Parts: sequence; structure tokens; C-alpha cells
Amino acid sequence: MRETRGAAFHSADLGIIGGSGIYAFDGLEDVEEIELRTPYGDPSGPLVLGTTGGRRAAFVPRHGRGHFIPPSGIPSRANIYALKSLGVREVISVSAVGSLRGDFAPGDMVVPDQIVDRTRGMRPGSFFGDGMVAHVSLADPYCVRLRPQLEAAADVVHPTVHDAGTYCCIEGPQFSTRAESELYRSWGMDVIGMTALPEAKLAREAELCYVALALVTDYDCWHPGHDSVDAHSVAEVMAANVSAAQRVLAEFAAATEPASCSCHRALDGAIMTDRQIIARASGAPVPTLLRDRVAPVT
Repeated sequence: MRETRGAAFHSADLGIIGGSGIYAFDGLEDVEEIELRTPYGDPSGPLVLGTTGGRRAAFVPRHGRGHFIPPSGIPSRANIYALKSLGVREVISVSAVGSLRGDFAPGDMVVPDQIVDRTRGMRPGSFFGDGMVAHVSLADPYCVRLRPQLEAAADVVHPTVHDAGTYCCIEGPQFSTRAESELYRSWGMDVIGMTALPEAKLAREAELCYVALALVTDYDCWHPGHDSVDAHSVAEVMAANVSAAQRVLAEFAAATEPASCSCHRALDGAIMTDRQIIARASGAPVPTLLRDRVAPVT
């Protein structure tokens, strides 16, 4: 991996991935910007490092500055790899979502606890493969240790925060049809978006804690009393909530400290491939930053 200013001098323990409308993180102190290249290509953009709430954070805009990367084109492996390479152990994902229930209103915040995958397999969703197989647990896709802490930070800042919800992740970039929206509601989905996956899967494989702050912007297209969602309305609501989201992140950083977690041991027992096969494999198909966790038998 190449970094334009020398990676040894840069580190962070908190990672922040900004979604639609959040292309920068105001309020950071001691700011520096770095460019990283990973084995999985370039991240969505330069990473911005700074201090907030006494913690060193690394920020990356998921869709790139100016929003030029579509959901299916987000380099999630590069983003997660870059954050881990900086020493990040905890990641907060911020994203816009539509509501699939009447009591999750536009302007509300949600700290989801579950995800349902409705993408189409077009997005690389694993660091493993091509000679090495790993099956990590994703029963609880969001870190059960960090979720209550993020919800508590949001409660300090925002009047309406929902402490759980199932995120339905669709492929996009189009919004849902009315039939799809009603189908997801009948399944008990709570919010809908396009970016939670494969981020959550990759963060687990990289042994990072991963939580989400979802900002409700609309009622998708199911609600008879509201207009169907469009990009303009999403952008308007997000613009009104960017400041609140950034205050939540600052509050979270000030109220928490890095701590050990079961997420940091997600690969324990997950590697199925015989270590002798790994040892003989040409090119050692082991993600570089995980090599110490899956060292082959020699």
C-alpha cells in the first residue's frame, strides 16, 4: 500500500464513513488529508484525519466529494481496508434512509440493529476467496457493544432517536417501486437504503466494530399522505440534518474510549481452509492486514 505522505505518521482509532450529503466532517481539529492506495484500489477519496472529542478520527466520504460514485460502485473493500490500515478499530457509518413505517418520520435518527440483503451480488463482499475460505458470524451485523453508546450520544443531540430497526439494503440506484416498498413493509423492514452492504460484512471480516447512524429523509413511496421519494427531497432533508449528525459523532467520540470487543476476534474459528494449503498457495491469498490472524502453518 502506498500513502503519499508516509503512513507511519498517520493513525486513528475511530473511522467515520459519510453518506449522502455528508462529504466532509466539520469540527475536526489538527486536520490532515492523506491519499491511500490499497490492494483493492483507491478509497472513495482522500481520507481526512483529525481530532474530535479527544479521539483521533479518520473520515472518508462514501460517494466521493461531490457524490459521483453510485451505490454499486462504492469501493467498500478499499474504504474498510484503508481505515484499518490507519489503526481504526471502530467504524460509524452515516447514511440517508427511507422509512418503511409511520412512526419513523423524516428527520428522525435510527441506530439499526439488523440488515436484510436485497442487493444482487454485484458488489465484492469479502476479503477472502481465490484459495482461502472464511465464514464469519453476521448474526448481529452491527456491534452490540457500540450500538447503545451511539444511541446514547444521539439522544443527547437529537429529539427523536430510534434505538433499533431492520435496514433493508437494495441495489439501487433507482428507488423502490410501490409494490416493492409494500413488500418490504409486509416483511417487517423498518428503513431502506443502498449502502449498508457490503460494508457491514467487510468490517466484520476486518475485525472492526461497525455501527450505523441512519438519518430518515422520506417515506419511500408507500405513504399515501406524502410524495414519493426523489433525490432532491433526500438532499434537502439531509442538508438540514448534517449538522446534527456531526454533533452526534462528536458527542460519541467525547463519551467513549477504544475498548476490546468480540468484533476484534471475528476470525477466531472462521478460517475453514487447511493451513497447509494456505502455506503451499502461490501468492498467499491472505488479506495483508489480516495475515497475523490467519498465519499459515509452516
